[in-house]
Amino acid sequence: MNQITACIDGSNGTTAVCAAASWVSQQLEKPLCLLHVLEKPAGREADLSGSIGLGSREHLLAQLSELDAQRNKLAIESGHLMLEAAKDCAHNAGVTEVSTLQRHGRLARAVAELEEEIRVLVMGRQGDDHSVPSDNAVGSHLETVLRTVKCPVLVTAGEFVRPTSFMVAYDGSEPAQRALASYGNSPLLRGLPCHLVMVNHDDEAHKAQLEQAAGQLREEGFEVTVAYLSGDVQSQLLAYQHKNSINMIVMGAYGHSRIRQFFLGSHTRNMVSHTSVPLLLLR
Repeated sequence: MNQITACIDGSNGTTAVCAAASWVSQQLEKPLCLLHVLEKPAGREADLSGSIGLGSREHLLAQLSELDAQRNKLAIESGHLMLEAAKDCAHNAGVTEVSTLQRHGRLARAVAELEEEIRVLVMGRQGDDHSVPSDNAVGSHLETVLRTVKCPVLVTAGEFVRPTSFMVAYDGSEPAQRALASYGNSPLLRGLPCHLVMVNHDDEAHKAQLEQAAGQLREEGFEVTVAYLSGDVQSQLLAYQHKNSINMIVMGAYGHSRIRQFFLGSHTRNMVSHTSVPLLLLR
């Protein structure tokens, strides 16, 4: 896990992804890799049978092939320009070690092939598959990648602002405990005030778990505020985040056997859809 990888696609969220990835790279003192994946467009089906003669048909096929080659060449050149512009943004943000990488194929496969080198993956909530940005829509590429990878994923939503505090949605589960160990020992959030929040678990056992988690973070040097909330999980968490001007949310995601379920209506899926601040998902 030697680098921070940012997925760049030229969508409206690219600037935020570059800014977030630059921040992560500096916090963790890891090089930044800017990744752009050229996905092959869906095949074009043309009916060239019937009254069109064989010679005409071969001529049209040759023209279509030439057009496809031109489109592919332009897409490659456009991708290179996009990566160079993102590289300039990262350098301007203070990142000294920046590389670029262009791949062909599917984004999820490209990320999976690189995962052993990835410390944190940074992606926008929506990509270029959303020609008209929607406040709550989650891009198909993000969903697919999150079903695939095990590394931490930072999801940007809107303009990125360097965090001055963070909120942890904690439920005492095993994934939440693993996430606690991950960010508690990491320099990524070091020095930022932490709000450790539990929703709808007000029994003594869960309260004890929350206090123990707060104690672990305090031992790591974090300033911790503990909060117990009740009601709808998504609305309560987002209301607390807004009220306290928190600009990053941390959540533990589940293992692969539950990822599909987590994207079909769970609390985490709803948070990805509705948050206005970056969301750090940890396994």
